[in-house]
Amino acid sequence: MTQNLTQKLLASHLVSGELTPGTDITIAVDQILIEDATGTMTAMQFEMLGVESVAVPLAVMYVDHNVLQIDDKNMQDHHYLRTFSARYGLRYSPAGHGISHYIHLEHFARPGGVLVGADSHTSTAGALGMFALGAGGLEVAVAMAGYGFDFVCPAVVGVELTGELGSITEAKDVVLELLRRHDVRGGRGKVFEFHGDGVASLTVSARATICNMIIETGAATAVFPSDEQTRGWLRAQQREDEFTPLAADDGAAYDDVEQIDLSSLVPLVAVPHSPGNVVAVSELPRTEVVQVCVGSSVNSSYEDLATVAAILKGHTVHPAVQLTVTPGSRQILQTIIASGVYGDLMEAGARMLEPVCGPCVGIGQAPTAGQASLRTFNRNFPGRSGTAADSVYLCSPSTAAASALEGAIVDASTVSLGELRPAAAPNPGVHDVHIAGVLPASVRSGIEIERGPNLVPPPQPEPLPADLDAPVLIVVGDDISTGDMAPDGAIAMSVWSNIEACARFMFNRLDPQFHDRARTEGGGVIVGGENYGQGSSREHAALIPLFLGIRLVAARSYARIHRRNLIAAGIVPALIAADADAAVGQRWMIEGLREAVANGATSVTATADGGTPVTLTLDFSPGERAVLAAGGLLSHVRSGGRPLPAQTDAHAS
Repeated sequence: MTQNLTQKLLASHLVSGELTPGTDITIAVDQILIEDATGTMTAMQFEMLGVESVAVPLAVMYVDHNVLQIDDKNMQDHHYLRTFSARYGLRYSPAGHGISHYIHLEHFARPGGVLVGADSHTSTAGALGMFALGAGGLEVAVAMAGYGFDFVCPAVVGVELTGELGSITEAKDVVLELLRRHDVRGGRGKVFEFHGDGVASLTVSARATICNMIIETGAATAVFPSDEQTRGWLRAQQREDEFTPLAADDGAAYDDVEQIDLSSLVPLVAVPHSPGNVVAVSELPRTEVVQVCVGSSVNSSYEDLATVAAILKGHTVHPAVQLTVTPGSRQILQTIIASGVYGDLMEAGARMLEPVCGPCVGIGQAPTAGQASLRTFNRNFPGRSGTAADSVYLCSPSTAAASALEGAIVDASTVSLGELRPAAAPNPGVHDVHIAGVLPASVRSGIEIERGPNLVPPPQPEPLPADLDAPVLIVVGDDISTGDMAPDGAIAMSVWSNIEACARFMFNRLDPQFHDRARTEGGGVIVGGENYGQGSSREHAALIPLFLGIRLVAARSYARIHRRNLIAAGIVPALIAADADAAVGQRWMIEGLREAVANGATSVTATADGGTPVTLTLDFSPGERAVLAAGGLLSHVRSGGRPLPAQTDAHAS
């Protein structure tokens, strides 16, 4: 039987289940990626599992988010993560060394493997022919402990690429085109697999852009074949021995198909306040910008920065514009210095930032309220920039560079396109110098883990209550992001290692009284709209409700990772009809909730005071019901509900 590439990758790692979309499967994991913002919760929950060491071939801890260090909390986190990594056998990348996804692509990602990461943009590694999936911290901790990774088997969309990109279009326009077609919900439950004659023209850096941002459609991940572009990338990184050719079988079937003619694309831009609000740059009314930001976990590769430098060379940034440029890693920083790209950017007036996440997560470079900020980033959710009333647009590097010169959003047809400076040979050795290796087990066992007062273990759920009697605490609309629950920015993110402190920020943008109301009531219910919990994998958005006593969320639909995080935390993510009667202060009584979840009931009824009964749909797989009935994933694993899987022969090889 012919297989597409996604099926091949999953089949070679399949531990249990069948590759039927919508059913539970468990896969063995080759690599784990963790970053510091989600890493402290991941690490503390890993410790709660009681294992002695990581049980996967490779696990890497990256410090790339909380690095501003406005007080000592960030450094407390770093001390903990460094010593945790040394104790349990993870490699450790320190602050300033680079953004996790770029370093991982440069130094660790390899064709044919499975990568699970505590960051939604872990999907970036699909550029090298990996199955790379973002997840919540507890699910990552469980996988790192050797239990494999459970998830619902996705459908596979085959995207045929033909033609080649034009002189003013880039890979960012490819993924923006998919967002224009699918918005932020159309990819849910899917993997986008790219194939066709046009694939060969896309570099690994270009593919990384597409894989990174594909999750903004709601998709699980994206994957490209491993081909000569892959071989060339690995050769430059002195890892050619890790190359394996991989592609879908001829005539392989997909659950859905679509085509993109690369030569027909035009420069696109996502307008506020969603990555799915995509229009052609040429269709925008004149939009003046006060800030242009290049680089984040997407579009900070050498070729991205060299493209910007080629457009800016010999010119000066518009006087009303602040331009910032962020290299993706220290290796890229070295390369742009050696090639002259760094000098070109400096001479044009760019502010050069260190290789960290920075403004992408609202840490530094917060824009002026109400004035346009144009960014090559992956998200423009309200307030993510650090400014509550922001106005953020997303675009390609060449559109960003042209706009920085013009002072308004324009595409690169308005400027002369200079030749890109050829890249100096990268120096992969910089990774080995700065990323700590794994110590011998005999040494690790004696390492004492440093725990500052900012490190507070997360709350653990009690068993799901038999009945629920609770008030509705808040009713929110569609596309609420996890950033609304656990906000970005230097102040809020500095306490992500302490759920009680973090809880004070939940829903601040939407309802500043939410936290106090929840504490006064001792818990309650959250009611949401479509695509509730989109965006970041941060499980804080589930741990905070747990801390506040919330055991039920009712929404019209959920983003994949947040839904799984709620289940892992022992919170029931029920479905509610669009026309249901729900209001803040209304009290809901649900009899037999625990039994309904555990025994396979498809719905329960909430009897609401002062309103009609509210029907809640319980759409869970058998595995999800088992986790909820146990009181969350940690309890499920501890009770023996999640046995250690035997590795498949293919995985072991």
